[in-house]
Amino acid sequence: MQTAPKSLRLHIGIFGRANVGKSSFLNMISGQDVAITSPVAGTTTDIVEKTMELLPLGPVVFLDTAGLDDSSLLGEKRVERTRRAIDRSDIALVLLEPGVWGDVERALAAELVEKKKPFVFIINKVDVRAPEISSLSELKKFSERIVLVSSVLLDGREVALNELKRYLIQLCPEDFLRPPALIGDLVPSGGMIVMVVPIDLQAPKGRLILPQVQAIRDALDNDASVVVVKEREYAPLLRRLKVPPDLVVCDSQVVMKMAADTPLDVPCTTFSILFARFKGDLIELARGAAAIDRLRPGDRVLIAESCSHHAAEDDIGRVKIPRWLRQYVGGDLVIDHYAGRDYPANLKEYKLVVHCGSCMLTRGEMLFRIHQAKEKDVAITNYGVGISLVQGVLKRVLSPFPAALDAFERETNKR
Repeated sequence: MQTAPKSLRLHIGIFGRANVGKSSFLNMISGQDVAITSPVAGTTTDIVEKTMELLPLGPVVFLDTAGLDDSSLLGEKRVERTRRAIDRSDIALVLLEPGVWGDVERALAAELVEKKKPFVFIINKVDVRAPEISSLSELKKFSERIVLVSSVLLDGREVALNELKRYLIQLCPEDFLRPPALIGDLVPSGGMIVMVVPIDLQAPKGRLILPQVQAIRDALDNDASVVVVKEREYAPLLRRLKVPPDLVVCDSQVVMKMAADTPLDVPCTTFSILFARFKGDLIELARGAAAIDRLRPGDRVLIAESCSHHAAEDDIGRVKIPRWLRQYVGGDLVIDHYAGRDYPANLKEYKLVVHCGSCMLTRGEMLFRIHQAKEKDVAITNYGVGISLVQGVLKRVLSPFPAALDAFERETNKR
């Protein structure tokens, strides 16, 4: 991959009132005119994303948002999108003007504290007016991290940027500085992994999908070798190998065949389960899978996809998983689908959430979605875990992850 995917970048949200200088600040930080600026309030009407390398942090995405006090006809929708951007953000930058601290700012700071989102106050336009001591004292009740800046005076850019970087490093989630393992910790150095990759209608023409590419790269980074094969050629490949592989990973859609073809002494799992650990909380998602056995005809199930795509004829999320769940339950289910950044507020209506592998979400976003489900006491699992359960091989593919397997068995035994 020539550039890091957005989902692997640190997401930094920029929030504040309309016309406080959020877009100008983004332009100053990036050193480019990436966002339209104007003295007219409400110029930014939707989220503007700017990807860049911010050393020493590495790849980041800045999210420039609409003003939280937008009173235009479409203001309510714009503010709603801005608030959803809070959930996407790993770190928030709260932009202020000197001497302007009111209900909007207090509510924003309180929301960030409640959601445990780390943030930095950016006092902009200090070339127009210096901040008052009393205002700084009010800010420090919420955070000691304050940067003074003028977005239009580029002479002070490096000083402000260095100070901001210092705070970002302090606040950066540990998994961005030391990313969790994807696959490298499951095999010894010099080990061999077989990846079973079906080439069907959903496979992109001429390339592999992102989770497969990332798994291959992570294996190579950890000095393992990788053999990639289609499901029909997998069994013949095993017969040709002089020594068994250290791990087998497959697409969830062929997990039953892979498990049947794999010797019992060879660990195996799925790409989706790998990503459940890499991007979220595999233990919680394994625990949530036990709720599938408690589903009854007529129950409501949410299937959440992190990417927006045209559904193929036999789409995994739109067709196959609903069919497998209905067959497993022995009756009809009410199944809703949400794609991309959309995620329902009414989670309490569902008996179960089945989430995709979240390759297009940040880990923070996925953890927040899991947290939302737990708050509503709604079970949540993911494609790989759920499919493996209804195919009867979940314990087998969770065997490389003893803590997750134990969580599933404990939750199952509660019934």
